[in-house]
Amino acid sequence: MSNVEFNEQNLFGLGAPLPEMLSKYFTGHAHLNPLTQTPNIANVTFEPGCRNNWHIHHMGGQILLLIAGRGWYQAWGEPAKELHPGDVVEIPPEVKHWHGAAKDSWFSHLAVEIPAKSGFNEWLESLPEEEYNKLK
Repeated sequence: MSNVEFNEQNLFGLGAPLPEMLSKYFTGHAHLNPLTQTPNIANVTFEPGCRNNWHIHHMGGQILLLIAGRGWYQAWGEPAKELHPGDVVEIPPEVKHWHGAAKDSWFSHLAVEIPAKSGFNEWLESLPEEEYNKLK
């Protein structure tokens, strides 16, 4: 997919580079375009090869609505799932997971945080490069 095609699919826009308080939990470069505050909905765009660290949404979960490009999602102990526009991933609270772009594609999703009293994200280790490189 060309950058032009990707930008046409990415309806909510690229946004700004992630702030350092978040980018330190990503391998590669991603962009954030906040859309709403309550619930927190943002368009997150990953450059090719970019992915976030393993993380857990405590108390509340997260929903990913895939809008452009090609990417991956993996819950701990399960195989990675390839993602395409139109896919929806519902991530229950307390599930360790990561998500991000394929090596050769930009990737964009709406991230919907499920509000929860005392909810927070716990950021963990990065996905080892050798595991990521095994994905086709």
